[in-house]
Amino acid sequence: MAKRWTAVFINTVLLASGFGTMHMLEKFKNVVLSHYGITEAMMGYQQTAFVVGLFVAFLLGGTSLFKGSFKRSVALIVSFAAIPQFIIPFMPSWGGVVALRFFQGFIVALIAVFSNQIGRLFVAERPFAKGIILSGIFWGGIYGINLAKWASSAYSGWEAVKIAFLVSAVIMYILLGVWWFLVEDFEIPKEKRSSGSNVWKMPFTWVFGFTFFPALWIIFTLGSFTLNRVHFSSSQVANLVMTLEVSMGLWSIIMGYLGYRLSVKNPSNRGLFKAIVSVMTISYAVTFAGVFIVWKSILANDYRLALLGFAITGIVQGTGPAFWTTAPAAYPKETYPEASFALGLISNSANAVAPNVMFVLVNGVTAGMVIYLAMTLLGIVLLLVSSKMKLPVEELS
Repeated sequence: MAKRWTAVFINTVLLASGFGTMHMLEKFKNVVLSHYGITEAMMGYQQTAFVVGLFVAFLLGGTSLFKGSFKRSVALIVSFAAIPQFIIPFMPSWGGVVALRFFQGFIVALIAVFSNQIGRLFVAERPFAKGIILSGIFWGGIYGINLAKWASSAYSGWEAVKIAFLVSAVIMYILLGVWWFLVEDFEIPKEKRSSGSNVWKMPFTWVFGFTFFPALWIIFTLGSFTLNRVHFSSSQVANLVMTLEVSMGLWSIIMGYLGYRLSVKNPSNRGLFKAIVSVMTISYAVTFAGVFIVWKSILANDYRLALLGFAITGIVQGTGPAFWTTAPAAYPKETYPEASFALGLISNSANAVAPNVMFVLVNGVTAGMVIYLAMTLLGIVLLLVSSKMKLPVEELS
């Protein structure tokens, strides 16, 4: 038991080190603008490239790239984040930086690969274990922001960028070495399945895959969309960013634990799935209230109300631990590794769509907040529909 939870802890730390790359470059915005002679609009390309990389990572999950040896797959995924981190400070062109940021988005494939491991190690505890691991995304965001702050205070100009990026890259490989020593390897199946077990031909895959789409829409755009439309001080905005990151990290663990308590009551496939649907539905319902409070805080320019709204809205990440334990609960054992990537690809299509809609097509606060509220309701509706469907493991049995 201790060995299994050790794997959960080191997975979390490794994921956090990879996602430390997510916002780090933005923290050096003025230095980057001066170094490359680009506009603020062009600066945004690097974050868009990263988010699109998140989507493409799941597209590649259907290939043999992230299959075979579990350890090899994790090392490859970490390298997609770490190697560009070494190169970016020395990249002469901004276009090259944007391309490297695209590949860094592949770090998200760790989530699907770790789901295969958690499916093997746990049953009822899966949501709790996954909730802890997923919290690493947000601890990583906090780590990256603070590493950038430290480098900026200790070094000046482009030297600070070099130090922050090189230190973070070295840390990723050190943690990968520790992780490699502590975890056991296994084989992620490569062989093709018959058409009867093709996860892409199962209606359940498509319906349930989109249940997480609204959550990712909110997670990857809410902070940027709202904080660009408030009139708070820079320190207050920084506090709101930190509140949202911490909130999502904590809610990931809390709702993961709730999923475990519900799952342990009935660890059958259907029982586990009912717990998944319950946790995700509760998360969306509370998110609706949180978004509404954030909306009111923007209209009133009320900082304290905004803090409360972000703290509550962070529960949207509570959908993650449940969603990422669906494949081993709902699909046959030989199929769920492929199902993890299929569900991830469908849900992460939000990463390709949401930024363009929220940052390009939507101008007013009201329109944006209505979209967020509608997303929470869409998630609940899709969960109710999927709860009435036969699970793939039930169909194929």
